[in-house]
Amino acid sequence: MVAYGEALKKTTLARTAEPPAPSNIGKSIIKVGTLEALIVSWQMSGDYLALKDSTKAVYNRLLNRIRADKIGQGPFADMQPEHVRVVIAALGDAPTTRARIRRLLSQLMDYAIDKGWRQDNPVASVKIKRRKSEGIHPWTDAEIEQYLAQWPPGTPQRLALSLMLYTGQRRSDVVRMGPFDVHEGMIYVRQEKTNECLWIPLHSALQKELDLWHGKGQTYLSRTSDGKPYTANGFYNVFKDWCALARLPMRCSPHGLRKAAGRRLAEAGCTPHQIAAILGHKTLSETMRYTQSARQKKLAQQAMEKYDQNG
Repeated sequence: MVAYGEALKKTTLARTAEPPAPSNIGKSIIKVGTLEALIVSWQMSGDYLALKDSTKAVYNRLLNRIRADKIGQGPFADMQPEHVRVVIAALGDAPTTRARIRRLLSQLMDYAIDKGWRQDNPVASVKIKRRKSEGIHPWTDAEIEQYLAQWPPGTPQRLALSLMLYTGQRRSDVVRMGPFDVHEGMIYVRQEKTNECLWIPLHSALQKELDLWHGKGQTYLSRTSDGKPYTANGFYNVFKDWCALARLPMRCSPHGLRKAAGRRLAEAGCTPHQIAAILGHKTLSETMRYTQSARQKKLAQQAMEKYDQNG
């Protein structure tokens, strides 16, 4: 902390290449050579501009956090691994956030190297300790039934759950689904995150809800205020409210239904390849993570049956 505090006082860089020039943003002046100046320069680069809007939104929340802190006024060209650790520890309030900040800092330093403002990447030797976590909670059958008991057939709330549970897709894809995507008993999905193209057969329960849909928009899910499609984040907030009205625990989230879909597919006896064809996973290891609990339960039942038969 002391070392980085001293680095904050420096205002010039001993580099042959020219660092990012100062610029005005509103009433504030971005000082030459600072980490904030590097962030602004990177945000104007082709690599950043080519990112998806959803990715930029996640990055910007963290980048703005760095810029708003005094750490953002330190000279990036003098940053060492110990300074990187200070930044991560000061601004990362959770393991996932710390990992994202580390990744962003590494991208910024690689950009600085490409521009000739640095010779090395001080983030490379910094490791983030991972804590064991079960991840996002997959909905149980009891939680699904509790939600369905609150929201009867034909309601947008029930349609929302049916779209997620019976297609196994992320909320960013579900909010874009509409009647024009349905052909010959299948729904077409181009996954926003992976750009993967999928054709998913319509489950009978989902088909019943689609038959009850009387919307006029281009998507199945839309805001009641103006009829426009939900954004992924806007839908998340609304769906969490619907879960609260159904008196479900806070752990129940939209992504948990994607995991529940994977679990149910595994319990139905689907192979990992078949499950990946629905969920759009590119690797079977990712599919196995989604279906681990179902596999354990089935294997345990088979083991106990053999154990019982042999006394």
